[in-house]
Amino acid sequence: MASKELKFGDDARARLKAGIDVLADTLKSTLGPRGRNVIVDKKFGPPQVNSDGVTIAKEIDLEDPFENMGAQLLKEVSKKTNDDAGDGTTTSTVLAQAIIAEGFKNVTAGADPMAVKRGMETGMAAVRASIKKQSTAVVSKDQIESVAILSSHDDEMGSLISDVMDKVGKDGVITVDESKSLSYETEFVDGMNIDRGFLSPYFVTNSERQESVLEEPYVLITSQKISAISDLLPVLEKVLQTNKNILVIAEDVEGEALATLVVNKLRGTLNVAAVKAPGFGDRRKAMLEDIAILTGGTVISEEIGRKLDTVTLDDLGKCKQVIVKKDETTFVDGDGSKDALAGRKAEIETQIEDTSSDYDREKLQERLAKLSGGVAILRVGAATEIEMKEKKQRMEDALSATRAAVEEGIVPGGGTVLIRASETLTAIKSDNDDEQTGIDVLRRSLLAPIRVIAANSGYEGAVILAKVSDSKEKNFGFDAHKGEYGDM
Repeated sequence: MASKELKFGDDARARLKAGIDVLADTLKSTLGPRGRNVIVDKKFGPPQVNSDGVTIAKEIDLEDPFENMGAQLLKEVSKKTNDDAGDGTTTSTVLAQAIIAEGFKNVTAGADPMAVKRGMETGMAAVRASIKKQSTAVVSKDQIESVAILSSHDDEMGSLISDVMDKVGKDGVITVDESKSLSYETEFVDGMNIDRGFLSPYFVTNSERQESVLEEPYVLITSQKISAISDLLPVLEKVLQTNKNILVIAEDVEGEALATLVVNKLRGTLNVAAVKAPGFGDRRKAMLEDIAILTGGTVISEEIGRKLDTVTLDDLGKCKQVIVKKDETTFVDGDGSKDALAGRKAEIETQIEDTSSDYDREKLQERLAKLSGGVAILRVGAATEIEMKEKKQRMEDALSATRAAVEEGIVPGGGTVLIRASETLTAIKSDNDDEQTGIDVLRRSLLAPIRVIAANSGYEGAVILAKVSDSKEKNFGFDAHKGEYGDM
């Protein structure tokens, strides 16, 4: 077995920080409205022009193992931010770099690292409360459009996102695809989204976006748990003969059955994905029936005397596309009858009127929204493949940011909200000197994003920071795009 090289103390911290700085310095050049693009070399195809933090971070691996460990740790920061919020990955990386630099400096000077950490955690509670207090709900179409334009750095793209969100509603599903033309295109189809993702990461077909995309798949819908491959074999053989993809939705797929699906996917024998059925109890049965009606399939259940080994191709649902991610699955353009779908919606509306339970009413309204919202497909066109991928990535980021704004609200931009949050930390005092150091480390680190935004725009960060900090107006900040101060 290969021996391990060990590092301790200042030497270990210095090597880790070197890797952290390489990754963060690469990403932070993209921050703000005047941030730069990064060109990423690809093993196959043309290089990729990008300004998305998490996408760039994924491509960075360092030769030195200790520096690479630092870079990989920082990658997790951007990945977690992307998973939770869908945007803001570069800002989180800049914050992490500043916290680490300040923290390491104080630990090297003799501070107790665990006490410093406790101080940071105390400060974080106050920062979260401050940001929440500064947030404003996004309700109007104009507000949504402003957020989308700001996120995409493109008036046309922002207006398109706003129009589509207005049509499909808050609970509607929007997917981004590539167009064969040079312009943007939109399409609205029947579809729905469920909060269940793939049962194994080996089902992923797009490693960059961590999703499995099945084109024109069959959909097997069952309320049963599948453990033995013998249960699935008959239907898989039938699907294999048609050369089609298949999605399996079941109470669970485990053991031999899951392993066999993964092996067939990896060998290229069958493009398949498996997800757990959404909901619980009676609600699960109802949601499976919703999916069956949308896709034109049948729910295979022992309650109606059906077993998996009796399934025919006619029992399977169909749709134009299924996109399976880690935590959600989207059905696009189901093959079900329009009349059956309309009837199902009317049935749910009647149940909403008849129920006396607020909880049941809420869940029924969720189901109705999923069936009624449909799916919007935004297609991005461009003259070259490089431009196409860059615009597609930008639209996906803007869409994520706009969705987050609708759900959680917006705050003053340009690093302003973090400056105001840092001001609340000046009032927090700890009896423990090292815990106080942790609070101060966090307070100073919150000022890093506005410095970077200013520097990327050709301005002196310290001057911009001083001017914004001196203002008593909580929304007063620096608009780097226009190069002027104002309400952010």
